[in-house]
Amino acid sequence: MSFQQNTLIELSQKRAAYEKQPKHALVGLDGFVDTIVTPVALRTAQGDAFTPIATITDFGQRVLGAAGKSTNIEFYPRMEKLGGNGPIMGNALLASGTTLTYVGAIGKGGAHPVFADMAARAKEAISLCAAASTTAVEFEDGKLMLGQMRSFDEITYEKLVETLSVDGLIKQFAAADLVALVNWTMIPNMTDVYKGVLKNVLPALPPRAASLPRRIYFFDLCDPEKRAAHDLVDALNVIAEYEVHGGVTLGLNLKEAQQVHAALGLGLLEGEAEADLRAAASAIRKKLAIACVVVHPRKSAACATPEGDWWVPGPYCEKPLITTGAGDHFNAGFTTGQLLGLSPQACLALGVSTSGHYVRSAHSPSLADLETFLARWK
Repeated sequence: MSFQQNTLIELSQKRAAYEKQPKHALVGLDGFVDTIVTPVALRTAQGDAFTPIATITDFGQRVLGAAGKSTNIEFYPRMEKLGGNGPIMGNALLASGTTLTYVGAIGKGGAHPVFADMAARAKEAISLCAAASTTAVEFEDGKLMLGQMRSFDEITYEKLVETLSVDGLIKQFAAADLVALVNWTMIPNMTDVYKGVLKNVLPALPPRAASLPRRIYFFDLCDPEKRAAHDLVDALNVIAEYEVHGGVTLGLNLKEAQQVHAALGLGLLEGEAEADLRAAASAIRKKLAIACVVVHPRKSAACATPEGDWWVPGPYCEKPLITTGAGDHFNAGFTTGQLLGLSPQACLALGVSTSGHYVRSAHSPSLADLETFLARWK
């Protein structure tokens, strides 16, 4: 029996009960207004009558050709949408039926219009500061995320306490089955936020009911290339300390896995073959002594737990409708699988299916959508 069929069976067994009594997620702390654009190579008329710059290599050559001169590059806007690791993941969790409290940079004095739908469907949406902005330049072979994120300087542990109070933070964490504190790279004070929560909030949480599984703490670094290696290692060590209070899952795309693998002194991770991904996930998990590490390139995904390691191919899409947010949808799908109590391999399948559905439709899937997607995936 294929992993798709196994996942379908597991999902169908759990779905009805989950929809009647969903789990709750606390997600934060970033927030972006994303403008998705296509770079123009040759314009022939107004609107979308143009030939796009197809690849990052072609774009790079256009930029290099301007050295010592100047150039004009048009970005044709495709859509404006909510962005950021946290909001996209939170929105996808809502689509799967999970209830949500979102805390993050979603607007000064109230939610920016791009977050209005998420805020309306969430149990609570609490803003810490103004949203950042990103121009997401999409190519056939990847994307460039051009961000302005000065407002993130305001995201501190002290700001959390000022906004929610320590007792309020304890109440929010206690109510959550999943806590996702994502986008470490772009939030300069995020390690201190992790430390503040670890010191003042988690020790005060009441014990989980014996009938409930351990609380899941999910972390996504978001491309730590611009951060010093010692800062990355410090953050990873703090993240590992959360394991005392629940099950820690660290989610990494291929580039992030390479950076973490090297920073932890585990050597170079060059390939993305099944064996490479399994080995990398296992090595990082053992080094940090946490419950789960997930590595998800564009065409497959692997994870490791104390029980072993697993891998699934992805439903790769040659001509995606959208790619910005694909990784965050993978994270939402994988953690939804964890909340449902699925096997690690089924969690991976739910992750790649959630991402696969999203890049084809630009919409976050429901559990019913995922069942259909898995059934049709050959």
